[in-house]
Amino acid sequence: MALADHLRELRSRLVKSVLAILLFTIIAAYFNKPLIDFLTAPLPQCGPDGKPLPGDTNCASVVNIGLLTPFTLVLKVSLTAGLVAATPVWLYQLWKFVSPGLHKHERRYSLTFLGAGTPLFLAGAAFAYLVMPLTAQMLISFTADHVSNILPVEDYLDVVTRMVVVFGLGFEFPLFLVMLNVIGVLTGKRLLGWWRAMVMAITVFAAFATPSADPLTMLALAAPMWGLYFLAVGISVLNDRRRLRRNPDAGLDDDEASQVDLSVDEVDGAESVAASATPAAPAPVPAARHEQMDDIT
Repeated sequence: MALADHLRELRSRLVKSVLAILLFTIIAAYFNKPLIDFLTAPLPQCGPDGKPLPGDTNCASVVNIGLLTPFTLVLKVSLTAGLVAATPVWLYQLWKFVSPGLHKHERRYSLTFLGAGTPLFLAGAAFAYLVMPLTAQMLISFTADHVSNILPVEDYLDVVTRMVVVFGLGFEFPLFLVMLNVIGVLTGKRLLGWWRAMVMAITVFAAFATPSADPLTMLALAAPMWGLYFLAVGISVLNDRRRLRRNPDAGLDDDEASQVDLSVDEVDGAESVAASATPAAPAPVPAARHEQMDDIT
C-alpha cells in the first residue's frame, strides 16, 4: 500500500482500539466504588479510633482532598480498568496492522503471540496489585512513633494505576524478543550474549518506570523481567536448533557456499520429438525497421 493507505489503516486500527477502551471504561465507571475499594484494600488502614488494626504496626487514613478529586479519581480508575479489560482488542488490532507485512508462516506465529500477549499483560497487572501491599507497608513503616499518616487517595491510586500499566507492559518485553527471533531478526545465541547488558537495562528501566523510588518496588518489577528474559532466550535457542535441523544451510555464513546436489535423475515416460526436415525460414524484417538499422547491425 501507499503511505496514505498505511496511515488510513493505522487510523482505523487506533479508532477501533480507542472505542473498545472507551466502552470498557464506561462499564468500569458504573462500578467505580467497588473498584476503588478493591484498589485501596491493600493499604494498612486505621481503625475507628485512628489506631492500627490488630496485626499492623502503622496505618494510614485515606482521605479525599479537593472538590474535583472524586470525579477525577473515577475517571482515572475507570480508564485504567478499561485499558486492562480491552487488552485482547488493542493487541488484536496491533496484529492486524502488522500482519499484512508478514509471510504466511509468520502470521501463524503471530496468532500464538497474540494468545500469549494478553495473559502476560494481565499477569503483570495482577502481579503489580499483589506487590502493592508490601510496598505500602514498607513505605508506611518509616513513620515515626506518635505520628499519624494522612494519605490522599488520589496520590495512592496514581501509584497503583501506573504500576499496573508499567508491570503489564514490562511483561510483554520478552514476548517481543521471541517474536524477533521467530522472524529471523535475532538469534538465541546473540540474545544470550547480551545477558549482562539486558540485566542492566532491565534494572535501569525498572528504576525509572516504577512510580515509587523504593528498591522493593524496583526489584519486584526487575526480577520477573529477568526471569522472563532468560525464558525468552531459552525459547529462542530451542527455536534456532529446530530451524537448524530443518535447514542444513542455516548455519552457513553469507559468503559461504552451500552444498548443491548436481545428480541427474532419469525421467520416465519422456516422448521423443522428431526434427523437422527443412529448417523454418527466418521471419522477414519490415522495411521500416530495416531502414532504421545501421551498418553494424
